[in-house]
Amino acid sequence: MQNKTEELKQQNALVLSHLGLHVKDIEKMADFYEDVLDFTLTDRGDVGNFKIVFLSRDPTEHHQLALISGRAEGNYFNLLNQISFRVPNLKILRAFYHRAVANDFISEMTAASHGNTISIYFRDPEGNRIEIFMDTPWHCAQPLRINVDFSLDDESLLNNVQTIASQQPEFQPREQWAQAMRKKMDYH
Repeated sequence: MQNKTEELKQQNALVLSHLGLHVKDIEKMADFYEDVLDFTLTDRGDVGNFKIVFLSRDPTEHHQLALISGRAEGNYFNLLNQISFRVPNLKILRAFYHRAVANDFISEMTAASHGNTISIYFRDPEGNRIEIFMDTPWHCAQPLRINVDFSLDDESLLNNVQTIASQQPEFQPREQWAQAMRKKMDYH
């Protein structure tokens, strides 16, 4: 492994900016991301024979998601595993959960926890898996996946997740884990 240069050691030297998806029905997909996930259409146009729609949830980013026409029919294997979005708290996660389950175009809704997060997973109208998650205040060894019951009140839901997470290897406060990772990654 090469030594990291001082520039690359900076915590935000490399930040994921955006994702592009080839889609079959660009209008349906744009509507889905606007209506269900509150993206804003920032631009659209043609690039050769392809149409492209740019969407963002961040006013400082021209786009976080680019939808590009031309996904082949019958293409049943998608190399993309999932698109993941972080939210700051359980209240907002619940709001997206209710919005998603109310949408006729989603499928495979799952509510789960990995101990260090609480997540919802579902598929968009063209089968791309979406994850929306919030961080919990603790860390435990991965992989871990437990079902979450959104009919529980916040306190009960969090207590259930913490009880299971606390029985896993490497259970510790998130900040303690993050300090160890900063040291491992040679960040100051």
